[in-house]
Order: sequence, then C-alpha cells, then structure tokens
Amino acid sequence: MATPAPEGDDDPGAPSTVQRYIDETPRWRDGTPAVAGGMTSMQGRIFWLASAGKFFEGLIVFLIGVALPLITAYWSLSAVETGLLTAATLAGIMVGATALGGLSDRFGRKQMFLIEMILFTVFLLGATVAPGFAVFLVCLFGMGVALGCDYPTAHAILSETQSTAGRGRKVLSAFAFQAVGAVAGTLVGVAILSTTSSLDSWRLMFGVVVVPAALVAVGRVFVVQSPHWLANVGRRAEAEAELTKLLARTPRYPSVVTISDGRDGGAEAATTDVRALFRTPWRRSTILASVPWFLQDLSTYGIGIFTPTIIATTLGNVASSGSSSSAIIHKDLFGAKGAALIDVFLLVGILVAIVLINRWGRMRLQILGFLGCATGLAIAASSTLAHGSVQTVLVFTGFILFQFMTNLGPNSMTYVVAGEVFPTALRGTGAGMAASIAKSGAVLTSFLFPILLVAWGTGVVLAILVGTSLLGAVITWLFRIETTGKSVEEIDSMYELHPTTTEPAEQ
Repeated sequence: MATPAPEGDDDPGAPSTVQRYIDETPRWRDGTPAVAGGMTSMQGRIFWLASAGKFFEGLIVFLIGVALPLITAYWSLSAVETGLLTAATLAGIMVGATALGGLSDRFGRKQMFLIEMILFTVFLLGATVAPGFAVFLVCLFGMGVALGCDYPTAHAILSETQSTAGRGRKVLSAFAFQAVGAVAGTLVGVAILSTTSSLDSWRLMFGVVVVPAALVAVGRVFVVQSPHWLANVGRRAEAEAELTKLLARTPRYPSVVTISDGRDGGAEAATTDVRALFRTPWRRSTILASVPWFLQDLSTYGIGIFTPTIIATTLGNVASSGSSSSAIIHKDLFGAKGAALIDVFLLVGILVAIVLINRWGRMRLQILGFLGCATGLAIAASSTLAHGSVQTVLVFTGFILFQFMTNLGPNSMTYVVAGEVFPTALRGTGAGMAASIAKSGAVLTSFLFPILLVAWGTGVVLAILVGTSLLGAVITWLFRIETTGKSVEEIDSMYELHPTTTEPAEQ
C-alpha cells in the first residue's frame, strides 16, 4: 500500500503548528485525497460526546416546560415558586458557565469536559427521587451548573480539535442537538402523559435520562486533551502526543508530529486574566458575544419553556377545563403536543444554518435571524386580537417562524461566535462569561414569564420580545466580527496584526 503524502508540503517532517497539522489533508501519490476532509475516529468521538451535552440541555429545559403543570399541582406551588422552578436550571447555567467554564483555561478542556457530565448525572438522579420541592430545586440548579460549564468547555474542545474549514459546521452540528433534545424532551413528555394519569409521572420523565447521561460521562474519559491548550501553556511534548492520538488514521499520517517552538497565540493572547475581557482589544469581542446572546435568550427560553402553557392558554377553549388531575394532564398533553410540532422547526432552522454558515457567514445569519424572530413574535402577538381558526393559524404560524429563525440565526450563531472571538488562553473564560450573561436573561424571563403572562397578558409580553429581537439585530451590526474561514491561530492573533486599533482587521 502506498504511503500518503501531505498536501502542499514538501517536507512532512518539518515542525508545524497544531492547527496546520489538523487542517492538513493527506493525499496519495496520484493526487487522490486520503481522507477527503473526514474526521478521524477521535475527532468523531469528541464531536458526538460534545453533542450529547447540548442534547441533554435541550431535553431537560424543554422537559421542565412539559412537566411544569404536573409539578406545580403535585406540590401545590405558588406563582413565585413556579417561577423559581423554571429559573433554577437556567440560574445554574448562568453560574456554572463562569464559575466552572473558565477552569478549562486553567486546568484543561478534558478535565472539565468530564467533571461537568459527572455532576449533571448525579444531580439528575437527585431530581428524579427528590423527596420535596426544596431538594428538587437544588438538583435543578446543580444540573444547570454542570450544563453551564458545558457551554464553553464543549465548544472549546470541539473547535480546537477540528479543521478550520469544518469548524463552524461541526460546532453548529453539535449545537443542533440542543434542538434534537428539545424535541425529544417534549416527545418524552407526550409519551409519558399519554400512558399515565398520575401527577408524579414527572419523576419518570427525568428518570429515563439518567442512564444515557452516565454513559456519556464514561465516554468522556476516553478523549484527548486539547493540543491547542497544551501548546498554549507550554507543554509541547504532551501536545505532540495528544495531537498524534487525535489524528490517528489507517494508514498512519502524520507519522511524526513536531510542533514548532512558541505558543499558539502571541503576547495579547497569553493572558488568562478575566479582566482582559473588558479591556481593549477584547472588549469588542465580549460585547458581541454577550449582549446579542442575552437579548436572544430573553425570548428563546421564555417562549421555549412556556410554549405548552401559552398554547393551552391561548387556545384554551380546545383543551379540557377543570382542576382535577385528569383535567390537568389532559390540558398539559394538549399543550405539549402543540409544542412538539412547533419545536420540530428548531431542528429545521439549525439544519439550514449548517448549510449556510460558511456561505453567508456568522454575522449575516445572526442579523437575519433576529429580524425573523421579531416577525414571528409579532404574528403570534397579533393572535390575541383574533378568534377561532384565525387565532389558531396565527399562534402556530408565529411560533413556527420564531423557532425556525431563532435556530437559523441568533440562538445558534451566538453560541458559535462566543467560542470563536476569544484567543485560546481566554476561550473558556470568554465563552463562559458570554454564556453566563446570556443566561441571566434566560433566568429573568423564565422567572417573570408566569407572573407577567397573568399580569400583562400574552400579547404584551410577546410585543416586548419583538423589541428585544430588533435590538439584537442592531447590536450585532454595530459590533460585528466575522470569524468565518479564520483558523484558531488566526483568531489568536486577530488584533495583534493591527496593534494600533481596538477593532479587528476589516473582513
């Protein structure tokens, strides 16, 4: 069998950078690509295990929306307690993204990638068997802390082990599993509600996730450390060893990995001080990564968690009325079925985004998505002025358009951008900070939504979210940084090439 030679490199044994090794496509002597851009088995393992974290987040958050009426009735919760319940997981994500996510910059991507999933599994089991509301609330918060750590850590380990050309699509494909999880969460809820009349059936909804979560935790033991991170902290020999494992192929290529002297980033990227995020040149990145994400999460989680409730309330004449257990379950099932149909368009939206991300770029999709979200929410808000079949059409049309556009644009792009606009030394800290700020918006809206829906009505609340979506489009335009086509190492030196400016080079 012939030995593949590197594409465009006359000296395969010459020292190179981590990203150049990852981007290199070996070819046969006749010019045929040996791997044609495909992932190695280790790259594929990292992709699927990172995707699992987003799947669990979508599943748990949206499952809470389905289980909410049952839990509220089971423990006779007040409006404030209901708000605490819906906000608990999101509050945990907000804390975990900053408190734990930044630790991946200090201790390594792999360590936190594993620890967060162990924590998630333990708290998930605790929520399933919780003897009282207080314990259940603590477990929801604990799951959120673990999922919050997953935002920057999973993004970092995935983006730092993929090729430049495939990075955006791979990260976005992993994030797509949040939508898969959202659909799965509503379907799990529908399946269980269809077979039980017990108010404590919410325990089974959470319980079925425990074993899959434990299996993912075991799988994360067997991934490599990020070679980019190792090289950046000066552990070159370990970086070479982990890069060799990452790129293991049959036949073997590269046969020898020799990383060039020096760290991946330059002087500006070498700091791990969180205060650097709020100073030039990285302040612009922090604003772009954080503010639009915050504005998006106001609507994404408010609408996502309460879609079953909004549908059942707005179209309440279709559902059963009453306060008995059977009536509560019937109405919850009605809302969950409608939400399951609408949530499918989360997945459709992100599949379209995966196709367009490298063609249209991150910024264009994010701005277009914000404008589409505003349009969908405006249509849904107008349904409160209609009746009968017209009202039903407006509700479903508005929410379907919103769910499609949110994952085509801001809900997916903000996640991708937050992990790309910071250097290697600050990637976990910066992406964690952005996720934390974003989830403060999710906590705010999830806590206030059940209160404001009663006090102000569905139409007014949706109209406010129209305004926040339009503001998100404006902020994205003003602080835009396009990272499409840039390697991890180019992002590390994005500002250093133009040290006299506080903005990145013109795209």
